[in-house]
Amino acid sequence: MTAPQLPFDRPNVLDLAPHYAVLRRQAPLVQVRTPSGDPAWLVTRYTEARALLGDSRLGRSHPAPEAAAKVSDAAFFNGPSGNYNTEQEDHQRLRKLLAPAFTAKRMRALGDHIRELTEGCLDAMQAAHDRSPGEPVDLHEHLAFPLPVLVICELLGVPYEDRELFRDLSDRIGRINAGDVARTAMAEFMAYTSELAEAKRGNPAEDVISDMVLAQRAFPAFTDEDIARLAAGLIFAGHETTAGRIDLGVLLLLSDLDRRDAFAADPDGRVEGTVEEILRRTSPSGLGLVRYAHDDVEISGQTISAGDAVIIAPSAANQDPEAFTEAARFDPERSPNQHLAFGHGMHFCIGANLARTELRTVFPALFRRFPRLRLAVDLDDIEVRTDRLTGGLNEVRVTW
Repeated sequence: MTAPQLPFDRPNVLDLAPHYAVLRRQAPLVQVRTPSGDPAWLVTRYTEARALLGDSRLGRSHPAPEAAAKVSDAAFFNGPSGNYNTEQEDHQRLRKLLAPAFTAKRMRALGDHIRELTEGCLDAMQAAHDRSPGEPVDLHEHLAFPLPVLVICELLGVPYEDRELFRDLSDRIGRINAGDVARTAMAEFMAYTSELAEAKRGNPAEDVISDMVLAQRAFPAFTDEDIARLAAGLIFAGHETTAGRIDLGVLLLLSDLDRRDAFAADPDGRVEGTVEEILRRTSPSGLGLVRYAHDDVEISGQTISAGDAVIIAPSAANQDPEAFTEAARFDPERSPNQHLAFGHGMHFCIGANLARTELRTVFPALFRRFPRLRLAVDLDDIEVRTDRLTGGLNEVRVTW
């Protein structure tokens, strides 16, 4: 029997591909083919996903990278990365370097400014509506895309006027089937971030790229290429993933007008539970988190052999009925809500506090300003970008 190939077809933008549920019933881990056609284990159950995310025997590196299963043709997370012999030490050093910029305390201090930026985006939405009364407004273009870009530019020290440049670069490096297009874009992206880093050497500021440049004094092994690649990764992940959650969160709230009205009636009181349920319930991408086994791993009666690729699907695990009561139902009162949207263990997303701060700011502000917001198109007519590493949407047309 031929192993199924990722990504799977999904019925609409909000629902998981039904094939995940089929595979979840078959076994905790199943053999699939990656978009590149290589073999990998797919993990769809919550218990096994959480355990493997926290298992130090799995990593992003591989002892023989040229022989490792390839996931896609994207320029990020397309296969193994990092030094197999020093991965954990390198990872801990980088997290120690980056952690001060992403603490909950730092995010709370940034909160007021994020509110100002959000209001500016909502002003742009209103202006677009006023210019063409009766015409739909693209929420993605005026809010979901620019807000995370504004925030990550400020945090990293990236000029906002360059946003269209790295929007194009991000689009190209994230294509899972583009081959040389993605690799060329990655080279351009690293050249861009190298120039930024060089400028910071002569004129450091209070930003993450300056912090990385200064860190080279203590860690000479942290090369210019390392800085360029890490900066490109932070810019890419820092706006692509949050933009997708804003788009999909709005769709979740607008797909049920009673749900929208309940949130709009008390946005501040309902925001935390709503955001956590958006994180659990939405599925921006049709892939998952890629790991490689550094040793044989026995789990739930199955053996992952050293060197095997493992794709952990948090979106599928987050809708595992064994872990979440009425898992398919959107429930902002769900407690506890220990979803895996930001991963788990040593690779838990360092930007989780930033993403939560942005989401907890944007949804109340949006529905206070536009409490009668509604979709201008049918949900079934909205397409997910299945050819992108982060999934996401190209537009979300709304009216009010």
